Amino acid sequence: VKGGLVSAEVLQREQQELRKHERNKHLEEESKYSETVFRDKFGRKRDLAQELLEEKQRAEAQSQRDQQYAKWGKGLAQGRQQQQNVEDAIKEMQKPLARYIDDQDLDRMLREREREGDPMADIIKKRKAKESKEKKEKPRYKGPAPPLNRFNIWPGHRWDGVDRSNGFEQQRFARIANRKAVQELAYKWSVEDM
Repeated sequence: VKGGLVSAEVLQREQQELRKHERNKHLEEESKYSETVFRDKFGRKRDLAQELLEEKQRAEAQSQRDQQYAKWGKGLAQGRQQQQNVEDAIKEMQKPLARYIDDQDLDRMLREREREGDPMADIIKKRKAKESKEKKEKPRYKGPAPPLNRFNIWPGHRWDGVDRSNGFEQQRFARIANRKAVQELAYKWSVEDM
């Protein structure tokens, strides 16, 4: 503050500067220990801890998905075959080095081996192919019991389980059941006197 004779304008200006300085000091003290508030582009407060947790979960789910795809990329059947080979090798390592005539695994292996010029090989191959053909069945529907139809036909294996009929077959079965019940009641009524 200037001393001596001062005009009113200078005095007002000095008072305004003092007020601004005090206000800034007050704001400075208030904001010294406050935490930073982060906001998104719409002006809403962001919860950084929650976002970090969600990001970790997303990254974990992505890593699991990547592991699954990597496993599929190597081939599931090839992985099973490799596992089977390892198990077979372990089983073979546990057997004694000297194998005798009564060894069943050796006998089975020698019988299954195909030899050049074997006259029975073609017949056995045909028989095995025929047996495997007979064993092969068409896929069947696996799920809750489907509604009956008048031909007792089971639904196909790709059926999703939704009954899209107009109710004709249910009405038909109800009429057949009603007719049987009436006939049975009439029979019981006719033989009641005997």
